[in-house]
Amino acid sequence: MIEDLSAQDTSTPSTSTPTPTGQTGVHYEIFVRAFCDSNGDGIGDLNGVTSKLDYLKDLGISAIWLMPINPSPSYHMYDVTDYYGIAPEYGTMDDFRRLVSEAHRRGMKVILDFVINHTSRRHPWFVEACKGKDNPYHDWYVWMTQKEIDSLNIATREITADSQEKNPWHRVPGAPFSEKYYALFWSGMPDLNYDNPKVREEIYKAGKFWLTDVGVDGFRLDAARHIYPDWEEPKNHQFWEEFGQVMEAAKPGVYTVGEVWTRAERIAPYFRGLKANFNFDLSLALQEIPYKERDTAEVVQMLARNHSIFAEVNPNFIDAIMLSNHDQSRIGSLLNGNQNHLKVAANLLLTLPGNPYVYYGEEIGMLGAKPDENIREPFLWDEKKKDRERSRWRRPSYSTDATVMPLAQQQTDPDSLYNHYKRLIHFRNSHPVLNDNLSKLEVSEIRQKNVIAFTRKSKNRSVLVIHNLTKRRLDVVLYPIEIAEGKKIVLDTVGDAKFGNDGNVRVPAYGCVVLE
Repeated sequence: MIEDLSAQDTSTPSTSTPTPTGQTGVHYEIFVRAFCDSNGDGIGDLNGVTSKLDYLKDLGISAIWLMPINPSPSYHMYDVTDYYGIAPEYGTMDDFRRLVSEAHRRGMKVILDFVINHTSRRHPWFVEACKGKDNPYHDWYVWMTQKEIDSLNIATREITADSQEKNPWHRVPGAPFSEKYYALFWSGMPDLNYDNPKVREEIYKAGKFWLTDVGVDGFRLDAARHIYPDWEEPKNHQFWEEFGQVMEAAKPGVYTVGEVWTRAERIAPYFRGLKANFNFDLSLALQEIPYKERDTAEVVQMLARNHSIFAEVNPNFIDAIMLSNHDQSRIGSLLNGNQNHLKVAANLLLTLPGNPYVYYGEEIGMLGAKPDENIREPFLWDEKKKDRERSRWRRPSYSTDATVMPLAQQQTDPDSLYNHYKRLIHFRNSHPVLNDNLSKLEVSEIRQKNVIAFTRKSKNRSVLVIHNLTKRRLDVVLYPIEIAEGKKIVLDTVGDAKFGNDGNVRVPAYGCVVLE
């Protein structure tokens, strides 16, 4: 069994130089509306998040990523109307400043979702832009005549993983001009024109405000691949280099993580400006492997190859890894709520190299499948009749008391998914190799069916990690045989792992062992 390290202080000593955000630790994504309701109005809010910082600290979380909190006409708030404000239903700027202060007091960082690819069509900039071609804000957005669109053959686009929009060009009803505006995601989210220096200046100003005036520690950059339209994608790389330089000058050590949903070769250039990028290929593999109980993706080889591609651009790249997020069906539903498979998924996420992200409720096995509202349902703090903090922003279709054991009950069950996550995260935080998110990954010589094995190295230490994906106990053949000499089992997630007389290691069903 994993040793319970929850009482240990795994934070960086105050006398040492703080480790840059993302290079160690586990991050946690929060949809504020669904997380915790502090005032009984049925909507999760910033004070609710503040009230749960001790819970997150106890879980072992080192940083929280808040989905958008700016004013917006949409429930998800990815169409911003004010880059300097707080959505009224979430609270006030004073509430947010207190959240940041309380997080920092606990040694936790705060990462803000910064949505700068587009604004809301209700943003004052776009309202002005629609008044006429001579309006000073008109050129803040991307406009073309139908003739220009046709000449470039860009009237339609192929659906991508991050946008279902086929027809990205839209007319403004009653406008005194014939141009159409470009909106990659939908007509309510017009894309900004980053060829306009005034747009860059204003967005940089907003970024610096949140970093220096409010005190956030970094940004998750939505739609980072789409700052420029699809046909001008190479311009994105230069933009993010400039953005990174400006933000770093404003706040040295600022953390930036991009949403770049594509293959490794096309992700790599974004590491020139962004310190981290999400690994969607790995996410898809980790969703499939526990269900099939075999490594159909050759995940370690894939990851090693991708890391070599990233390192060519930035040797200090941070691979942001996850099981699922707010745009994907929840891992709980993808694995049909199977607790053994969910524990295997957690084992993989929290032992692979990279900066792990846990989507709120993943640690209690919350469920949800598309459309998006169903993967953003309220967190279950306690059974419904006792739960005064549960958001009521929507009636859940998936995560109910009948389908998911609420946190309060899981906390008292040593075999619960929650306690599995907690033990794993604390062990990871306590181990200098596992907690080095930049540690090197090496493909293991072990090629046994239904087993994933790999080596991680950091400085002068290394560990061998072995995962049993199946319901059967496996005797894993170590190769070469000398690999077992002088090694001990430092992590055993199930509690029955041991070395055999032949030098093999016995790994329990659905278990993970770490040898050092």
